[in-house]
Amino acid sequence: MNPVAIHAANPGPMTGAGNWTWLLPGRIPTLIDAGTGEPQHLAALMAALGSTPLTQVLITHAHTDHASGAPAIAARMPEARFRKMLWPERDAKWPVPYEPLLDGEAIEAGDDVLTVVHTPGHAPDHLCFWHEPTRTLFCGDLAVKGTTVWIPANLQGDLAAYLRSLERVLALRPDHLLPAHGPVIDRPEELLRGYLEHRREREQQIVDAMLAGDTDPDAITARVYRGIKAELLPMAREGVVAHLVKLEREHRVRREAERWTMIGS
Repeated sequence: MNPVAIHAANPGPMTGAGNWTWLLPGRIPTLIDAGTGEPQHLAALMAALGSTPLTQVLITHAHTDHASGAPAIAARMPEARFRKMLWPERDAKWPVPYEPLLDGEAIEAGDDVLTVVHTPGHAPDHLCFWHEPTRTLFCGDLAVKGTTVWIPANLQGDLAAYLRSLERVLALRPDHLLPAHGPVIDRPEELLRGYLEHRREREQQIVDAMLAGDTDPDAITARVYRGIKAELLPMAREGVVAHLVKLEREHRVRREAERWTMIGS
């Protein structure tokens, strides 16, 4: 397998240096993720394809930086199929004829076969694509080297599901993760176990803030993320709410409007 990294040319506050999309050339030319429709991305994709038509686009999840480029690709390459795990209310934002993918499904891509791995948490429809012979996982937004992954509670992010997804990927024992952001991850186990430990530590920090008297997400965020840049506070707050929802489901906290309290405290 020889995936070609094609940059989506979409740097920004939410995407950092921008997204990577991955082209698998061969008998069934396949692009993983659609980017945002930037002309530079489309030009780079067409240059990489040469005279070969694109057969399909596999979308890891329906966040803007991964799916919003689908209509632009469809307009330039009308023969391409678009395949993802369906999230109807979100998919409607970028209407192309999506074909559903299911967990465990085997997909011919390039000259190989990929297996669909449902990894919800960052998004409910999040998928990874597993190439067992090389123990390589196209991991979308499951992992990013050098930072942690945002769990947006207001977009159906689910922290408990994300932790289960990390454990599931660890059980695959991948040798390489090819992410949508940042460099290739060549020591996946170390990074993923670090993520699990980080989430445990963050949860304890949130519990400690609540035991100290903080009862709303803004106050908890201000205590836990002391000194954070103002423009990053909304994302940090979303992460705090994701932790609070997890604790609520575990019957460790209760919620009354925007007031959260420890049960038994």
